[in-house]
Amino acid sequence: MKPTAILLLNCPDRQGIITDITKFITDNRGNIVYIDQYVDKDNAVLFMRLEWELEGFLIPRDKIAEYIDTIFTARYELSFNVYFSDVPPRMAIFVSKQSHCLYDLLARYKAGEWNVEIPCIVSNHEDLREVADQFGIPYYVWSVAPDHSNKAQVEKEEMELLRRENVSFVVLARYMQILSEDLIAAYPHKIINIHHSFLPAFVGAKPYHQAYERGVKIIGATSHYVTGELDAGPIIEQDVVRISHKDTPQSLILKGRDLEKIVLSRAVTKHIERKILTYHNKTVIFG
Repeated sequence: MKPTAILLLNCPDRQGIITDITKFITDNRGNIVYIDQYVDKDNAVLFMRLEWELEGFLIPRDKIAEYIDTIFTARYELSFNVYFSDVPPRMAIFVSKQSHCLYDLLARYKAGEWNVEIPCIVSNHEDLREVADQFGIPYYVWSVAPDHSNKAQVEKEEMELLRRENVSFVVLARYMQILSEDLIAAYPHKIINIHHSFLPAFVGAKPYHQAYERGVKIIGATSHYVTGELDAGPIIEQDVVRISHKDTPQSLILKGRDLEKIVLSRAVTKHIERKILTYHNKTVIFG
């Protein structure tokens, strides 16, 4: 496929914005191949995703963001990002001991479903090194002491690795550690977590046990961006499965694992395709 530029933006909704931006693309000989927009009427905010072919486009690709900033930012109070389809994002995966989400992510990567690079897998345990070796991906282990006395040093070294590998986003594939504010701040809305519950219900540890004790009739999984508040970041994807009084905590865990894989992979897909905008702790997901 021909390389494309992808523009994600939001701004106060005003008449003429979409016309002006699309005219800017077409006046510079850009062939638009995708456009989608949504207006939050309660807050009067426009969200838009626009993609066009770079072949024949008059503005050099390294100047596109500069032109958009100069022409539109002040005029429309625009917030935007520009991406290029031939520059795949670089995804780091953080894991602990459970392998089901990791296997699913790596299988999709190996099958060529995603336009992404995976330069490293990070863990706090040695357990999944064999999985990383099967897929030929470097595996790094930093163990956090039970009293967390070395946590700051561990995260400093992890962040150095992410910078060295030019990682653009992180996926927590059942990584059983709470991230520090520094690491979260380094990747704002670029750390994707999978929580084994239909949030906001049953936050924190052992949600399947909490669901069993409560006697709920459905369980779910939620993928969200990580923020400083535990399990409360912008939600990207969710799904549920029905359960009954016959289920045990163990059977809930087994049913939940299938959901976790699917929900996490859907969220990662949308992020890789640059189809997510975040605003006020919520997400706009383009089709």
